Amino acid sequence: MIPVLAVTLLSAPAALAERIFIAGDSTAAHYAPDRYPQMGWGMALACNLDGAVTVENRAMGGRSTKSFIAEGRFDAIAKDIGAGDTLLIQFGHNDANQAKEERYTPLADFRVNLLRFISMAREKGARAVLLTPVARRSFTDDGGINDSFPAYATVTRAVARETGTPLIDLGYDSRVYVHTLGAEPAKAYFLHYSKEQSQAAGYARWPDGIADDTHFSEIGARAMASLVATRLKELNLPVSAHVNPLPAANPPALGGPTCP
Repeated sequence: MIPVLAVTLLSAPAALAERIFIAGDSTAAHYAPDRYPQMGWGMALACNLDGAVTVENRAMGGRSTKSFIAEGRFDAIAKDIGAGDTLLIQFGHNDANQAKEERYTPLADFRVNLLRFISMAREKGARAVLLTPVARRSFTDDGGINDSFPAYATVTRAVARETGTPLIDLGYDSRVYVHTLGAEPAKAYFLHYSKEQSQAAGYARWPDGIADDTHFSEIGARAMASLVATRLKELNLPVSAHVNPLPAANPPALGGPTCP
């Protein structure tokens, strides 16, 4: 009788789930619960993805391409990112800030820095996607809306064309979105709370209220994330199959994003 050999079958390692890395500034960044309702759109993006994709949100408040690289944040992404991942790159708000030397990035240097991000992603087998800087709530006296950081958006678009890098023109999309809302209704999408509103809601971070036309409330972050997701879906990248561009369902009353 031929003996039956017991064979231990080693299961193959599970394939790594795709990841979306975000390199950017405060408009995309993650915030601790004590800053609620302030949220960056990167916090809400997971609500537009299926379970096969995770978000590595490396965006940080106050960072430009220059300071992001100087502080080692670029190198940290380069160490962690790999084949099959996607790198969303959104800068411009702080690069334009000439009052802060550590942030200010002349347009020529901004272009070089974007090229560096793209090159790193490609060397790692990841897909780079450029995003123009998201719009501020900046209305004109006649009801129009100002273009936020147009020179940096123009460079971003040019680099995308020159390198064949996918582009999400978030600056344009968000400007149209905010303009459609209107000046007064748009306040709900940014950090606009009177002293009474802030105290009634228990926003301890802003006991005297806040009027901020740059940073998003939860509803604003979710709206911006949905704009990003809509365009990411249209790019037909490998990650696009895992993107749901529909807006998230009603947000929770407190504590940051909980996805339906």
